[in-house]
Amino acid sequence: MPLSNRPLTPAQVRYYEEFGYVAVEGLLAEEEVAAFLRHEAERPKDTPYNLHGHCLDERYRYLAAHPAVAGGAQQLLQGPPAVVQTMLLDKSPAGGQGIALHQDCHYLPNEPNTLMACWLALTETDRGNGGLCVVPGSHRLGLQAAHKAKDPGEHAVWENRHAMRDRQGREWQETLVSFEIDVDPERIRYLTVPRGGGVFFTGMTIHGSYANRSENRPRIAFAVHYVHRGTWVLREDVQDTMPVLSL
Repeated sequence: MPLSNRPLTPAQVRYYEEFGYVAVEGLLAEEEVAAFLRHEAERPKDTPYNLHGHCLDERYRYLAAHPAVAGGAQQLLQGPPAVVQTMLLDKSPAGGQGIALHQDCHYLPNEPNTLMACWLALTETDRGNGGLCVVPGSHRLGLQAAHKAKDPGEHAVWENRHAMRDRQGREWQETLVSFEIDVDPERIRYLTVPRGGGVFFTGMTIHGSYANRSENRPRIAFAVHYVHRGTWVLREDVQDTMPVLSL
């Protein structure tokens, strides 16, 4: 099944360009969501996928290359997309941690900067169960100062060293942390995204989530990060991007 050239309406594209994100219902059919969740429940967990599920698992690759998902990325990038990484974000009830407000370009520096993502809701998601939140218009502000997340009751807190390499072959190490950007709470928009819906956002859009404070509502999401094909990703562990041609 080839990618759709125009899965998003002109109004949705304009909204994305103005605010740095756009929420879209019905990117995945119910049977596609159910099939992925069945597969995830049944697959062995002895070998973690980390950020490379699309390279290792047919179901992960299916979502990453889905016509409505990768097709939307193609439309917003105005050219062919390549997958940088995939992430299953399974946040359990009663305190499952969120990811502090950040810009993806802190984690995934790339040249030229074409980084974007699609965040897919595989369960009903809203503020109550730790759904996605964004800062509208923040993609126009440049890369913001960030510090290591401080509250493990709300957000994952970590620090890792990563190997980096530029186009000229220069190599170095960088320390990446669980970045957090301090934002006026009034600027944060908490999104309600139904199961099967998704949110496209730029690599410069400030976004994140908080802990799942619900008693019995899991929040499961699947995130795909794309760049325009030919973009150089500096982190060596995700440098071999996967071109999206068709399913």
